[in-house]
Amino acid sequence: MFSVALARGIIDVYVNVNVNPRSGGNAKFNMTLIPFEPKDAAYAERVRASFELQGAMKTLGASLAGVEPGQVVIELPWAQSLTQQHGFLHAGMVAAALDSACGYAAFSLMPADAGVLTIEYKINLLAPAQGQRFRMVGQVVKPGRTVTVAEGRAYAITDGREKLIATMSATLMAVTGREGIRN
Repeated sequence: MFSVALARGIIDVYVNVNVNPRSGGNAKFNMTLIPFEPKDAAYAERVRASFELQGAMKTLGASLAGVEPGQVVIELPWAQSLTQQHGFLHAGMVAAALDSACGYAAFSLMPADAGVLTIEYKINLLAPAQGQRFRMVGQVVKPGRTVTVAEGRAYAITDGREKLIATMSATLMAVTGREGIRN
């Protein structure tokens, strides 16, 4: 819920934050997980099988850390080969992993015969990607028959502490009936 009150030229903004009940009430690290119903009962296996086909994620050393209907978590370790000139994980690597997290979150809600493609995304780089490991969380905001909107958050992890380093807004498309695009 978002509301704005205007009184004597002052604007007060109130935002209600819904906490994912699976997070134990910790809103800092988890986005709200809205209970979505997947169109394919084997969605998790389909996401895992498709992820294994991604050469880009293998290059990053990324792995699937969680798959739920409408939410996917991807993790990757820091690696010198993925850094920019200051030793931070390169923004392109952050964007690629967040794009995959958002894409697979959307894919988890699509029919068994659908493939997923990103239509567009916008990324906000909030802090240098400095950490021992990184966690990318993709969460569906609004699923659709053809177009799905998702959000992503990237965290740097150092000594067990997480720091939000980037957010993403992504629009994804379900593709059916096209040769070569299925998973």
